[in-house]
Amino acid sequence: MFLKGDKLKEVFLKAKKERFGIVASNVVFDSAVRGVIQGYEAQSSDGLLQMSSGAVKYAAGNTKNMEIGAQMISSMIKIISSQYKNSGVGLHIDHATPNYFDFVVYCIENNLVSSVMIDASKEDFEENMRISKEVVAIAHKHGVLVEGEIGYIKGAEDEIVSDEELYTQPSEALEYVKKTGVDLFAASVGTNHGVTKGAQITLKLDLIKEIDDLLIANNVETGIVLHGASGLTAKQQIDAIKNGVVKINKDTRYQIEFAKEVQAYWEKEKNAIVKPANINEADYTIDKSRFDPRKWLIQSETAMQNAVEELVQITGSASKSILI
Repeated sequence: MFLKGDKLKEVFLKAKKERFGIVASNVVFDSAVRGVIQGYEAQSSDGLLQMSSGAVKYAAGNTKNMEIGAQMISSMIKIISSQYKNSGVGLHIDHATPNYFDFVVYCIENNLVSSVMIDASKEDFEENMRISKEVVAIAHKHGVLVEGEIGYIKGAEDEIVSDEELYTQPSEALEYVKKTGVDLFAASVGTNHGVTKGAQITLKLDLIKEIDDLLIANNVETGIVLHGASGLTAKQQIDAIKNGVVKINKDTRYQIEFAKEVQAYWEKEKNAIVKPANINEADYTIDKSRFDPRKWLIQSETAMQNAVEELVQITGSASKSILI
């Protein structure tokens, strides 16, 4: 089932109260959408699908029309999720920088999304708060949640690139949340966007807890979001959730799983479309039963579903959907 902002808010409130995490999964095309939604449903877990600026441009095709791309992704998610009753999913705009302000407003006003992230973290602090507050005012009129961020995360994800990391300061986190009214807060605490290994990351769990404790003490408790989390170990994710994280973003992990399955299939079945060197041209016929895209895409969809199921088990959201 597709969850609008009010129901998604219930999801995050439950997650924060019971200290489990919601897996947020970046998607672009239908194979990814199916695999991810089926993973949530199989585990009776609520979840969040995310679209980036690059994703919506890709979805639109050569025109790169972001509004068309967003309509397409939103429609796919709403239609596919309507089949399922044991899990709810929302749609989130990931890392929308200020230059995409009008696009964010379009998605909000046209009922395409459940939540949005305004990422003005590269602006100075006061300007970040001003922009974030403006988005919150528009989004809340339409029942849409808002995620904001201060500090920034090293690495590259889609159009978001940073060569350095700036850790979130707890005092600034408190001021930002109080003055903007965001529903979710993304903190920079040591994770990296892109291909990383958790064992090589120093995750500042004490910083997560310090921010969470400070927000609670000042009566502005807010779900903390962990970006760049694909390479984290299970223990790192579990400990982060214990310290206040409610949303864990995943993108690179799915890309890896998808690509591995495609490569494995074609290494095994390459003679379905490419003639082996030791066979005469007259004796070789391509094999539609093996090169039909449905034969190999299903392998990748299943791999993505398995990844989601594993992740919701780690984060503790399995069998905790608000719908059951």
